[in-house]
Amino acid sequence: MTIKSIKNVKNLTGKRVLVRCDFNVAVKKNKITDDFKIVQSLPTIRYLVARQARIILLTHFGRPEGKRMESYKLNVIRARLEKLLGKKVAYVPDCIGKQAQAAVAKMKNGQVILLENIRFYKKEEKNDKKFAKALASLADSYVNDALAVSHRKHASVAAIQKYLPSYAGLLLAKEVLNLNKILSPAQPLAAVIGGAKLETKVPVIKNLRKKATAVLIGGMITYDFLAAKKLSTGKYKVEKAQKKLAKKLLYKNVILPLDFVAADKNKGAGKIKVVPANSLPTNMWQLDIGPETIRLYARYLKAAKTIIWNGPMGMFENEHFKNGTLAIARLVAAVSSGKAFGIVGGGETVAALKQTKMMEHVDWVSTSGGAMLEYLAGNKLPGLKKIIY
Repeated sequence: MTIKSIKNVKNLTGKRVLVRCDFNVAVKKNKITDDFKIVQSLPTIRYLVARQARIILLTHFGRPEGKRMESYKLNVIRARLEKLLGKKVAYVPDCIGKQAQAAVAKMKNGQVILLENIRFYKKEEKNDKKFAKALASLADSYVNDALAVSHRKHASVAAIQKYLPSYAGLLLAKEVLNLNKILSPAQPLAAVIGGAKLETKVPVIKNLRKKATAVLIGGMITYDFLAAKKLSTGKYKVEKAQKKLAKKLLYKNVILPLDFVAADKNKGAGKIKVVPANSLPTNMWQLDIGPETIRLYARYLKAAKTIIWNGPMGMFENEHFKNGTLAIARLVAAVSSGKAFGIVGGGETVAALKQTKMMEHVDWVSTSGGAMLEYLAGNKLPGLKKIIY
């Protein structure tokens, strides 16, 4: 595999470099609550600044669906970026057209500008070629530093590669190199897959189970597996399509929970107790993996030399149901950066890992969730087409 890194470009002085970032961070009351993605993008930006390039940053933020919305403007992103960089960042309230062109034309070497939210434009998500060409006209080269959107056929990710020499940013290159260690793992490999929406997990489970000693299941998707095994799903009703999907995944090394922490109300209020996984009471919801499951999963994780984790084990945001997810987080962190090579990815999964204050012990914490799963499923991502081959 060859990665066309921006490091391969010898002379960047004075060159206009359009960098596709992922600054889609958590914001509450106009304050950023988690700047992890911005921090991870800093090495690429600093690399370009040090080489006196003219850096044009492009990102999405939220889901404005092609409309200009005040709550999704990038003022708060720009402010945090300036603070982290220790450098002024110009903000252009447009992505294409005369205003953007004028701002770029005035740029000096080493300067950084941030263009408006790319998802204010309907043509972005339609992968419109004319829109991509207009974006490309602002720069001499293009850098993708956003694995998280590289599975999207969007203009600033896919179509733009037709119009500019395209490269991987430092973050993207690291993401790919680390994910490749899962695809060609040191054995044994243990995969922990949780969360919801089984349809997004099917391809990665199918691919990883060929390489893994165990694929450990948790979270909402567990209901689908219970239904596939004709076991009680409690108060939760599994759709036929989900049951059918899960039935195809009942491999010997796909390991299901032994017990649950269950409640008789889906928000976690009311009666709470530990129940066997094969007999979830019909009046209850499973909201976390139980102690026997934690012990079982711990044996696989402690024996592993490679670990990948995506998706919480239950309703970890609730005090009563966070133990299983945090136990997995601590186990993954404890064996990573030493005995095992560990990767964690996905927004909720990373949020859970942060709660343990052991994040720095994990070998690689990905900025991506869905795109990571697609890459690990063996799929070719549109955003990497002319960058990685």
